[in-house]
Amino acid sequence: MMDVWSWICELPNSDEWTESDSALVFELASSKSSQEESTRSIQLKAERTAGSNSEAVVTFTICLQGFHPFDAPKTLWVSDTCPLNSEKPFLPLVLQLLQEIIARSPTAQNSTCPRSQLQKLKPDPVTWIMDSHSAESFSSFFSLVFITRLFWLCAFDAPAEAGSLCFESVLGPHLETLSCKQAPVLRTFLVTVGVDAELCFMRALGYMLAKWHILREVGVGLQTLAPLASQQAGLSYATEAHGLWVLKGYAPILAMNPTCPINNKFCILEAKDTVLKYALAHHQLEAVFQLEYAVRFYDGYIQVNARVNNLRFHVVRLGFKKSGGVDYDDERHFVSRARAWVGPEVGATYVGGLSLGRSTNNGEKEVEIQRILKGGYDDTKAPKVKTRSGMATKTRMKSWRWDQDVEGNAAVFDAVLYDNMTGQEVATVRKPVGDGNGGGVGGRNGRSSGIRCNGPNRPFTKTGGVVFAGDEYGEEVEWRLGKEMEGSVLKWRLGGQVWVTYWPSEVKSSHFETRCVEWCDEVDLPLIPAK
Repeated sequence: MMDVWSWICELPNSDEWTESDSALVFELASSKSSQEESTRSIQLKAERTAGSNSEAVVTFTICLQGFHPFDAPKTLWVSDTCPLNSEKPFLPLVLQLLQEIIARSPTAQNSTCPRSQLQKLKPDPVTWIMDSHSAESFSSFFSLVFITRLFWLCAFDAPAEAGSLCFESVLGPHLETLSCKQAPVLRTFLVTVGVDAELCFMRALGYMLAKWHILREVGVGLQTLAPLASQQAGLSYATEAHGLWVLKGYAPILAMNPTCPINNKFCILEAKDTVLKYALAHHQLEAVFQLEYAVRFYDGYIQVNARVNNLRFHVVRLGFKKSGGVDYDDERHFVSRARAWVGPEVGATYVGGLSLGRSTNNGEKEVEIQRILKGGYDDTKAPKVKTRSGMATKTRMKSWRWDQDVEGNAAVFDAVLYDNMTGQEVATVRKPVGDGNGGGVGGRNGRSSGIRCNGPNRPFTKTGGVVFAGDEYGEEVEWRLGKEMEGSVLKWRLGGQVWVTYWPSEVKSSHFETRCVEWCDEVDLPLIPAK
């Protein structure tokens, strides 16, 4: 792993480092082909200078070497000065990198997260993170932050060759840092920095991952890029606070696993579908699984109750402005199934029973029968009578169906989207089929004509998201534990799985797909009675 933080921490102190000394260099990436006479490299330099009060300070720069005529170096980025005699000399560097990442966040349309108000992070949370974690743990977090900032520099301010070198030699080999499990400080940072800054940071990170996956699928000159492992499809973390268990997950659309065996790679699509898929690739799923829990103590047992408080899912567009040509801004994936589960750790023997709080729904059907009797007389003596009978069926259908189920000692909450015209489960449909009238979820020729987000009976919010509150899932579920567990703090599993589907909405295209992502984490369950 590229350990930039350790190199920074090992820089000489002010007494050992004079202004006359040359800048110290950390080589981030380098390459040299047989046709090239010189080596091309991306370097991080540290230079000791004197501050305004003649104090010893260090300035960091990111430079390109060998990418320009006559091998002239080019400076991409310059840091603020860091006082060497300070108790935390490199805190300004960490804050600057975080602030610049947030400032470049591609926020969703109509976002209430103004970047201008978040460019000045408070130093206290970052200071506390640096104090409460070891240098080794913080090193993984700093690598993630540094790589993300370097990506934005190489993607927008550097020659294309430097961007390719960054992807191949920096981002590719260090993707293991893009995980809350590999970088536990990231989880702490997201919890302490606040949800607004968290969204901006995760969207900036998601944009980088989206570009990575696009280049992986295109494969032009980057065939050696390593694929992401399954646990790196998205980032997630779980917390427990104020009687709530919360699991948050983020996943760029292309990072999610396709569930259909259809090959929809860029290289075999028609030109218009390639542009469409390129636009869709800049989308990210943002999920929140929020469950409410309570612990009650009785004479012979302990009762743990949990219920769905909120499940919220949004697919946001990681873009900066609307396109000027063909408008694909309203095309997006939609959530077609969501699954949450909660329960004790695997192999737990202290649970005596699990009770669910919702019966399996038996759908009712209304049947209306009409009988019509018609009679008439003609010139004959015998009357002629004609009869006609008919039957009309009325069915009450909802787009979403909610179920409770159980797997071992884990309670499962399931929400499944159905096409209310065909009755099919949307996540399992291999080809969208419409009713010819623009109805249902699919609509004419598989198109919804905007009904998913604009119709009066739409199953989604106006922005294309979906929110499930506790009233949809019935009563709470219940576990019973032995009294001997009182006073302990247990690990409780909290997981979620989300399927997203794309069917063309406002454009004519044969492109469609369903993708899935899964997250799982642990939260604390304190079994300590209140005094």
